[in-house]
Amino acid sequence: MSDSRMPHLLRLLGAFLAVSVGIGLVGAGVVIPLAGATGGAAKSTATGFNELDDEFTANPLAQQSKIYSADGKLLATPYDANRIVVPLSKISPWMRKAQLAIEDSRFYEHGGIDVRGTMRALVSNASSGQTQGGSSITQQYVKLMLQEKAIRNDDQEAAEAAVEVSYSRKLQELKYALNVEKTHTKDQILNGYLNLAFYGDQAYGVEAAAKHFFSKSAKDLTISESAALAGVVQSPSVLNMRINPEGVQERRDVVINRMQQLGMIDAEQAEKAKGQDVEDMLKIKQNEGGTCSKAVDPYFCNYVIQYLRQMPELGPDPDARMQAVNTGGFTIKTTLRRDWQKELKEELTDRVPQGTEKFGAAGALVEPGTGKVRAIAQTSKYKVGLKKATTSHSEQAWSVPAQYGGTNGFAIGSTAKMYALVAALEKGKPLESTVDAPSAGVKNPHTFQADEFQSKCTGPTTGWQVSNDYQVGGRMTLAEMTKKSINTAFAQLVSDVGSCNIPKVMSKMGLTDGYGLPYGLNYADGKKVKDNYAISNLVLGSDSTSPLQLASSYATLAADGKYCPPNPIESITTAKGKKMKIKAPACKQVMDKGVARGVTQLLLGPLESGGTAAGNDLDDGRQAAGKTGTTDNHKQSWFAGYTPQLSTAIWVGSPIREYDMDGITLGGRYYPQVFGGTIAAPIWSDIMNKASEDMPKKKFKKPGDKIVEGDMRTIPDVGGMGPTQAEEKLKKAGFKAKVGDQVNSHAQAGAVAYTQPQGRALKGTTVTMYISNGVPPYTPPPSPTSTYTPPPPVTTTQQPRPTSTSSSSRSTSKSSTSSSKPKSTSKTSDKPKTNTPKPKRTTRPSGDGGDD
Repeated sequence: MSDSRMPHLLRLLGAFLAVSVGIGLVGAGVVIPLAGATGGAAKSTATGFNELDDEFTANPLAQQSKIYSADGKLLATPYDANRIVVPLSKISPWMRKAQLAIEDSRFYEHGGIDVRGTMRALVSNASSGQTQGGSSITQQYVKLMLQEKAIRNDDQEAAEAAVEVSYSRKLQELKYALNVEKTHTKDQILNGYLNLAFYGDQAYGVEAAAKHFFSKSAKDLTISESAALAGVVQSPSVLNMRINPEGVQERRDVVINRMQQLGMIDAEQAEKAKGQDVEDMLKIKQNEGGTCSKAVDPYFCNYVIQYLRQMPELGPDPDARMQAVNTGGFTIKTTLRRDWQKELKEELTDRVPQGTEKFGAAGALVEPGTGKVRAIAQTSKYKVGLKKATTSHSEQAWSVPAQYGGTNGFAIGSTAKMYALVAALEKGKPLESTVDAPSAGVKNPHTFQADEFQSKCTGPTTGWQVSNDYQVGGRMTLAEMTKKSINTAFAQLVSDVGSCNIPKVMSKMGLTDGYGLPYGLNYADGKKVKDNYAISNLVLGSDSTSPLQLASSYATLAADGKYCPPNPIESITTAKGKKMKIKAPACKQVMDKGVARGVTQLLLGPLESGGTAAGNDLDDGRQAAGKTGTTDNHKQSWFAGYTPQLSTAIWVGSPIREYDMDGITLGGRYYPQVFGGTIAAPIWSDIMNKASEDMPKKKFKKPGDKIVEGDMRTIPDVGGMGPTQAEEKLKKAGFKAKVGDQVNSHAQAGAVAYTQPQGRALKGTTVTMYISNGVPPYTPPPSPTSTYTPPPPVTTTQQPRPTSTSSSSRSTSKSSTSSSKPKSTSKTSDKPKTNTPKPKRTTRPSGDGGDD
């Protein structure tokens, strides 16, 4: 007698056995409720089962979601080809057999609950201590449809309940399965299941999976391909053909063996099917059909899709979130400005035309204070399924980090110097201060020793050689060294302020490498070493990141020190027209506003006359700040800059293999030498001018005196105090203190006689306390009072000499008769003369911060 005609109580027993097996209770020492139940207990359980709601309605599959630009233009219909509903007749018989073999071999015999399969799982669980499922295809179909229905209704709680491991959920699933068996044919149930099942890599339904993994229709699947697909349903996240072909192959062979055991294929067919490597069988397509590959900009579309995969509001994990996007009928509004996107692409390809051998370009536009991603673009054409990327065709976005479908990015060169400036100003170094830059040129670098930097953020033990693009060195202001991008000056600055402060600044300003790891980490055995930073990365930008990350980081300065993670999503609306509550990435004030404004003042220099990006300032006097970047041998070049309303980073270089760009011709222009100011900066200037046309002209706010002159504080008078008490008072006032030599003083022996410096000094200045030895200082005796009385005049008959011949009268006469000016303008005074030099002017010359 078939399962469908078994007595009601036996079916109920099967149901409870299925529940127990399905949630792993039987075999673990837990007694199921019905086992041994008789009389009233059995009757009560049966009544409870009958009272469960058995109404089950299958929804139409997969409403398409749509992605729009900020101005409401359709960009893409995501993954519409990743569920293609097909009738059973369009699915290979091998696929049907493989799925039944591994999931429910008695599907056409039971009535929705496979008691025999459940009992077999029960025995296996009891004997092995493992948990083997007993769900039929019908039960799985019900579970998948319940989950889809809940997601379609924007009911996350119901979606989680649909897969919850509990008696109540399993019983409801079982009752629905019995109902479905009455209202659907077996072929309809199998067809529904094969169109619903998730096969990994965002492929829902067997037709979409066949096209995605094997580039063919489901009706053409072979035994080996069918077995591979059927096997992954058990755990599609782990058994992903694209990233785990070895695991899939092992599972595929289990399916083939089962098919042979059931007589679906013979030994020869099984052996031939198992002889094929899964990795060799794969012909994976990415974003096939009318999805991102047909979007206005496929790179931005892919970025949005990968971003959605990481939004917790859409589901508990990436696969669930993609299912929500694929089936939810969402309206997804992005932050993209299509006009800016178009202009950016045109500016990039004008300077670096598509198809240019060896070289490419990319850029990103971000809104300061919100993190809204306004545009990303690159010079390559989007093409999926490439065995090898080229400069003209790529499916990876050069503008975004790897976690969003991009690459690790590119070395950022001297754009990294901005972070050293932030660290210096945060340490209290005045805007007007100077740095003593070691002299160096192209062929005679200066060698910095490892002990000049902090131990975890240092250079090679043999010394770090730093050169400049021309021979230069000596004391220079922060403004001058920034304007001219002097390498040795910045290396010295980092040594002065503490090299380990630089990665801290980078981190809080959102700069990571393209893989999301802290920027600047050192390498050992090919792997980045935690808490061990390479000094060349921190000072000269030898590590890599993407234009989007760099633009977002620089936007922190434009937003007065507020960092906002980049975000491409404006809003998500459900199929029912309800706006979904989504939490935008939190902005955070990561530095003092004055510091941000001070660094901005320094970054005005590169765009001014004599700066590394001179001639690329914006139209109509619009104020902008930024920094050039060029890597060793001129292989990568950058410009990152901003206005108060927009931050943009432009990269030009070699995306596949690194090539020297000197002496190249791009876009009809010859470049004898390539720097950040020669290609990247002009692209930046052109796109910023066009994007800013409708914006009001705003000027950057200037920093206060504390940032310009430094944190000047009054040094407290500690004369006469003991050294310990004096040190505490000095530290409380913001100074460091140290004990100097003993000196003669009227102060008590052992007390502080005086300090150096006195008056006012920068916060953090070391104040030296000179200690009294108790011996008063030597005071010279006063000059003795004169008691000399001149003798009375002598009477004589000798006639005095004529006054005209006396020296005094000659002098008097000459003085009285001469009309010429005196030879000296110094005035005589009755005050005693001293050797005290004339006091210097108190006006601070430009660049003298007083702390160098």
